[in-house]
Amino acid sequence: MVKIPAVVDSACLIGLERIGRLDLLPALIDPVFAPPAVNHEFGALPIWMHVQKPVDVGMVAALRLVVDPGESEAIVLAYEKGIRIILDDRKAREVAQRLGVPVTGTVGLLLKAKQEGLIAAIRPLLDALNAHKFRIGDALRAEALKLAGE
Repeated sequence: MVKIPAVVDSACLIGLERIGRLDLLPALIDPVFAPPAVNHEFGALPIWMHVQKPVDVGMVAALRLVVDPGESEAIVLAYEKGIRIILDDRKAREVAQRLGVPVTGTVGLLLKAKQEGLIAAIRPLLDALNAHKFRIGDALRAEALKLAGE
């Protein structure tokens, strides 16, 4: 399995931590970067997570007008590094995509985990995320289950 570098936002970290599957991040991503605001929102620093501040504070400030502090720092960090971002918020995803930053969501990460044989099925994890108030739209859930063959 080829691991890719990526920047993570707190929603993915919090969601996976709540369902006991935070281990999927370092299994699929290396290195895992997070900006200071995301680390603060998550409230923990796993040994495999590299906290790095984005350089362009002006760009961060501009993005804070439309997305939250963690998302703005994460988008700028991914943009500066030229790497993928793991991001779930619709507005933040649109901002990242407009900047040319490749985006994957938590559900996409679960699909990748199944493809790589790290999990047997995504349905139980989607159910667990839902039970922990992690919002996944019906259309996204249906598409993910279809892609996973479940």
